[in-house]
Amino acid sequence: MHRKFIATIVAAALAVTAIGSAPARADEDLLRALAAIAGIAIVGKVIHDRNKREKERNTVTRNAHKAPVYQNHGRVYDLKPRPFPKRAQRKLLPGACLRSAETRQGRLRYFGQHCLKRNYKFVNRLPNACAVRVRGHGLGYEARCLRNQGYQLARR
Repeated sequence: MHRKFIATIVAAALAVTAIGSAPARADEDLLRALAAIAGIAIVGKVIHDRNKREKERNTVTRNAHKAPVYQNHGRVYDLKPRPFPKRAQRKLLPGACLRSAETRQGRLRYFGQHCLKRNYKFVNRLPNACAVRVRGHGLGYEARCLRNQGYQLARR
């Protein structure tokens, strides 16, 4: 790569000096300008081609519209992420609704009812046994009770 670049520079330099040693004419300045422009164009093209090859070599291509597909003993596995089924979504509680309050018995962690109504579709299916009234904070559902009933904190 460097040899081609150096050879191009030397050829351009020889062309410019050959034009300079010719007999003086009126078009001499024009020829020198054209030779200089041609030399610059050649050097620019060489640099452009080198950068293009490096970019192609360093580019990782991925198929944007398809998920990876793997084959194992004739079976095809499509690794496209799928959403949780409805029965699993019902048991995932939004983390933004988790609150904490100090009570006489110690710290109470609960999910606020207003927040759940805004961010959780299945509020009407939460067990009534977990409902609590927190003084100064309103209604909610105790986190430990919900966990014992199979509910989890969504990690998204």
